[in-house]
Amino acid sequence: MKTSLLILALFIATPAFAAKSCAELKGEIDAKIKAKGGKNYHLDIVSSADIKGAKVVGSCENSKKHIIYKK
Repeated sequence: MKTSLLILALFIATPAFAAKSCAELKGEIDAKIKAKGGKNYHLDIVSSADIKGAKVVGSCENSKKHIIYKK
């Protein structure tokens, strides 16, 4: 019983520890775009209300903020 509770607690807590910051995620996305030869673009971290039709390439802070791609 104690083992089951411990496993359940670790399973629930893991996403909180594994969450990346917006800046870290932006860096990873930037590296992927550059690796595919992308040039002349800009990535911004914005709130959900500020997307305004932009291309969303990532989300962070429990989808409260998004990383948008601008050419």
